[in-house]
Amino acid sequence: MKNLPKVVADLVQAQNRFDSLAYANCFTETAVVFDEGNTHNGKKEIQKWIEKANKKYQATMKPLEYSEAEHTLKAEISGSFPGSPLVLEYEFEFEDGQIQSLKIV
Repeated sequence: MKNLPKVVADLVQAQNRFDSLAYANCFTETAVVFDEGNTHNGKKEIQKWIEKANKKYQATMKPLEYSEAEHTLKAEISGSFPGSPLVLEYEFEFEDGQIQSLKIV
């Protein structure tokens, strides 16, 4: 997908390699992630969350559509969870080329 911001492309690549450190490094130190009704604050907590999710679901991301105006990514997520594959929407807020906020809906 051509119009992905570099940090979002890096996030997708890290997810597809199950690299929780590289994934967390896409975020600012004070970033917040909202997923499945839970809030994960800060880079260390985000790394623990994605590491646990990777072990549980082995989910990979295939970007389908990115809106530059809305900072949203629709991606097909495949893994070891009921209903796989699913299309989820990722809502981003950026700060200095990194992700400050991510909401997965």
